[in-house]
Amino acid sequence: MDVWPLIDVPGRKIGYARVSTKDQKLRMQRDGLVAVGCERIYEDHGVSGATSSRPGLDELMADIRSDDAIVVFKLDRLGRSVLHLADLLTRLRAENIHFCSLSEGINTTTPGGKLVYHIFAAMAEFQREIIAENTRAGLEAARKRGKSLGRPPTLDIEIVLEAHRAVQQDGASIAETARRLGVNRTTLGRALERIEAE
Repeated sequence: MDVWPLIDVPGRKIGYARVSTKDQKLRMQRDGLVAVGCERIYEDHGVSGATSSRPGLDELMADIRSDDAIVVFKLDRLGRSVLHLADLLTRLRAENIHFCSLSEGINTTTPGGKLVYHIFAAMAEFQREIIAENTRAGLEAARKRGKSLGRPPTLDIEIVLEAHRAVQQDGASIAETARRLGVNRTTLGRALERIEAE
């Protein structure tokens, strides 16, 4: 039997559990989250981490408040990509929401745990720079080979990355961000999905 660390937060402890396929079970994750005193557990069952819409996670993000803590059994249960996870943790920090991952012993109510927020914020920026650099290098290489690139993209990569930051870190909606940029919501949604797949 695993002994989980005591998680002491000023607000509520809200759990999140996810499995990727219908035949997987949430029992082990639920047991760990209940053991540390989560008063509510949001779940996504049979939902891949790569899926952009996860109803359980969306509900959790709508419910969570300042001083609460999101608790997961394992870090990979939360983010659908390194960039998504880094953005999500950056957003939690900005909203004064704590984060705990039982298996990795991450607890942002501790000094060592707070360092995790800084590391993930740096990772998000690093990942964005890599995506932008790779995109520019790929376009340049295609041009040098004389490859026809087709119609230019509606949105420049830097604008897409900034929109991604606004949606993931600031909690802005895709529709609101698309209006601000003066583009169609579907166009922005597709561009954001491409970034997530990088």
